[in-house]
Amino acid sequence: MANEALLSMKKINMTFPGVKALQNVDFTLRSGEIHALMGENGAGKSTLIKVLTGVHTRESGEIYLDGKMINNRSPEEAQMNGISTVFQEVNLCTNISVAENIFAGHEPRNKLFMIDWKQMNQKAKEILSWVGLEDIDVTRSLGEYSVAIQQMVAIARAVNFNCKVLILDEPTSSLDDKEVDKLFAVMRQLKADGKGIIFVTHFLEQVYAVCDRITVLRNGELEGEFAIADLPRLKLVQTMLGHEVAELDSLHSNNAIEEKKDVPIILKAVALTHTGTIKPFSVEIKKGEVVGLTGLLGSGRSEMARAIYGADRPDGGQLTFNGKDLKAKSPLDSIKSGMAFLPEDRKAESIIADLSIRENMMIALQAKTGVFKLLPMSKQLELTNKYIKALSIKTPSPETLIKQLSGGNQQKVIIGRWLVTNPEFLILDEPTRGIDVGTKTEIQKLVIKLAEEGMTVMFISSEIDEMLRTVNKLCVMRDGAKVGELMNDNLTQDDVMKAIAGGDK
Repeated sequence: MANEALLSMKKINMTFPGVKALQNVDFTLRSGEIHALMGENGAGKSTLIKVLTGVHTRESGEIYLDGKMINNRSPEEAQMNGISTVFQEVNLCTNISVAENIFAGHEPRNKLFMIDWKQMNQKAKEILSWVGLEDIDVTRSLGEYSVAIQQMVAIARAVNFNCKVLILDEPTSSLDDKEVDKLFAVMRQLKADGKGIIFVTHFLEQVYAVCDRITVLRNGELEGEFAIADLPRLKLVQTMLGHEVAELDSLHSNNAIEEKKDVPIILKAVALTHTGTIKPFSVEIKKGEVVGLTGLLGSGRSEMARAIYGADRPDGGQLTFNGKDLKAKSPLDSIKSGMAFLPEDRKAESIIADLSIRENMMIALQAKTGVFKLLPMSKQLELTNKYIKALSIKTPSPETLIKQLSGGNQQKVIIGRWLVTNPEFLILDEPTRGIDVGTKTEIQKLVIKLAEEGMTVMFISSEIDEMLRTVNKLCVMRDGAKVGELMNDNLTQDDVMKAIAGGDK
């Protein structure tokens, strides 16, 4: 059964203005298979899925499901054909009940054609018990539950539609390890029932934990389809990038700035606090240093960065920047003082989807110079083109809408937004989350280069190995407090783990 071709996409072509998004791409999904779709941001993964689900109309190529040619003209038609998608951002209605979400548009009705609420709630419970959520109150609003549960409800809805193909697009980005394990158990159950699952993720270890096969795309072209046993991790990364990636492990700033006594302190925090999130926190950061903040989720990493920047005003302690007290009443005060901040949630707090690359990139500089001192268009284009080139942003034009770019290229645009302001102190909160390994390497190299040129950087990442490649000094946080400060010979993964687990004792 697992050898049968459930879904076949043949010679798929798709072009956007100035960009060949897909070029003669083939993809085959078998019954009872979990199939990883891999590639850098901009490789064509999202486009291929949107072609399959009817969001985009392909230029050429054929799609077969169960041996029959299909031509989905909308996600609704794809769903009717047995193809369902669960996205990273769950696209259900959080203001209605769990049961209503599962049966939306297909509610069971009684003889009077009224919704049979009792039957719907009972069936919803049965479906949810199948995905391990037997204790969920299906009458409560979906928004009352965590993202993990919402994703399970989305999968339950797909199962209720009797889907043949389930597409999971970055479903684990917001899940902890236990939630990922539960999701994998559901995926294996679906696989055992003969469903085909397309799994899109940037987490390599998850691919090898749950998948049977891997298809790799690069620059809109098919690089190959591989059985999981035939593609070691290093080979996968090389296939995705198209070149050797030994530089990933050799990346590290050997700029031992703390040993240079003549280097000035650019930022100093003394007993900085924010009620409910940060316990008294002290740190000294020197010019040209890359300082990392690490710790488990909820440790206070992002809250600390926001307090330093002024996005959340600290309610205790002292903060000095370039030797002067910094009492920012708003982020604009921090920008004018020479700071820049890339927040963790780029979609909610950074990207303005309906504006162009140029407009997104210029907005912080315009705020810094003042709304009554409009930047000439020639200057805007000069700066935008400079950073498009410097950051290797893939786009046909600076006037392309940012929402048309891949996630990694969107992230580069937002980094460019802050580099345009020429900051002395740059805070990057999870700058590589949800982007491919190639773009991650580019951003890590950029951080090291900026530090070598004299910029000071605060770098936050959930990936400890990434931090170790990038920072000079690492502040370890737990439960809102700094429990360790590591550098030089102590800057190892083992030391970080010990600090997270037991403080600096």
